[in-house]
Amino acid sequence: MALIVQKYGGTSVADLDRIRNVANRVIKTYDQGNDVVVILSAMAGITDSLIDLAQQITHYPEKRELDVLLATGEQTTAALLAMTLNAMNYPAQSLLGHQAEVVTDCTFGNARIMDIGATRIKEFLANRSIVVVAGFQGCDTNGNITTLGRGGSDTSAVAIAAAIKADICEIYTDVNGVYTTDPNICSDAKKIDRISYEEMLEMASLGAKVLQIRSVEFAKKYNVAVHVRSSFSEEEGTMVVNEDKSMERLVVSSVTVNKKEARITLIKVPDQPGVAAKIFSPISDAGINVDMIIQNRHSGKFNDLTFTVPTADFEQAMELARKIAAEINAEDVMGDTNIAKVSVIGVGMKNHSGVASRMFAALAAENINILMISTSEIRISCVISEKYAELAVRALHAEFKLDQLVAS
Repeated sequence: MALIVQKYGGTSVADLDRIRNVANRVIKTYDQGNDVVVILSAMAGITDSLIDLAQQITHYPEKRELDVLLATGEQTTAALLAMTLNAMNYPAQSLLGHQAEVVTDCTFGNARIMDIGATRIKEFLANRSIVVVAGFQGCDTNGNITTLGRGGSDTSAVAIAAAIKADICEIYTDVNGVYTTDPNICSDAKKIDRISYEEMLEMASLGAKVLQIRSVEFAKKYNVAVHVRSSFSEEEGTMVVNEDKSMERLVVSSVTVNKKEARITLIKVPDQPGVAAKIFSPISDAGINVDMIIQNRHSGKFNDLTFTVPTADFEQAMELARKIAAEINAEDVMGDTNIAKVSVIGVGMKNHSGVASRMFAALAAENINILMISTSEIRISCVISEKYAELAVRALHAEFKLDQLVAS
C-alpha cells in the first residue's frame, strides 16, 4: 500500500463530467489499497472570471479581499469531488487550505508556504477516507485566507506530499508529460520519460508551463518524486526525480521559448561605483523580477546597461527606468517588447563542451541575430527577435537531435 497525492488542474475538473472522470481515477487508485490525497484547482476559467468580477468593481481590488474571492474557485471543486465520491459510496472529506493547516506568510496574491501541519489529513487517512484538499490557498498567522499565485495548486500538492511523506505526487494535466519542446511549435517534440529536478527548474523558469517553478523547488528540497501525466489517458507520463548517470548522456534534453519578456536599455550610464544599485533597487522594491543583465562600454566613462523584465511589468519598469535615468544623468532609455528568449537545457552540459557554439551556429544558419546571452551550468539562453522565436526552437531541436534522443 502506498500513500499517493494526486493533483488535478483546471481542465481536468472543467465540468461535472470531468469531475466524475477524476473521481473514477481516484477510486481506481484507492481500490488498489492505496491511501489517496487529492489536490484540486478551480474549474478552467473560473479564476479569471472571478478576477474580472472584482475589476468591474475597481481596477485595483484590495488584495486581501481578492484572495478571499479567488479561494472560492478551489473550494467549489473540492466540495463537488467529495460529493461525487460519497455518492459513489467511497468515503471522502474535503478540506480548505486552512483546515489542511497550510500556513503561509502574509503576501496576499503570492503567498509562500511556511509550514503544513496536516493533522486532519493524517486523521482522515487513518480512517481510510479519501482526502480532497482545495489547492492554491492557505492561511497566514493572522487567520487571513491567502493564495499562492498562478499555478499555486502544483505547489500545494508537492508541499502536502512532502509534509505527509507521500510515496509519489502525481500531477494530472491536459498533456501527457514533459516534452523536449512545445509540441505546438515543433511537431517532432518527444515526451521525456525522466527529467531531473534541475532541468525541470530551468524549464519552468524559462517559460515551460507544465509545472509551476515553486512546486519543483519543493520537490527538489524534500526529494518528492513527481509524475506529470494526463488526466485524459492511461499513458505513463514524465517522472521528475534526482539526477542520475543516464541523464548525463543527453547533452541537451529540451528547448524552451519565452515570448513574455521585454528589454530595457539605459544609454550612457555613468561608470561609477553604486550606479547599478541605484538602477535596480527601485525596480526590486516594486516587485519586478529582472532576468538577464548586460553592461557594455559606450564611450569614455559611460556604459550602456540592458536588462529584461516580464512583459506584464514592462510599462512600470520603463517608468521607473526613466526616473532613474534622470537621477543618474543617463542619456536615454529605450524599450523593446518584440523579443523572445530561446534556451537549451540539459544536465549533460556540465560535462560536455561545444554546446554554445552549436547553438550559435544553428541560429546563424537561419540568419537569426542574437541580442543577449546568458548561461548557467545546465542552460544557455539567447534573446532574439520575437518573429524568429518558433524558427529558432525548431532549428535548435533539430541541431541537438531531440527528435531521436529521449531521456529514460
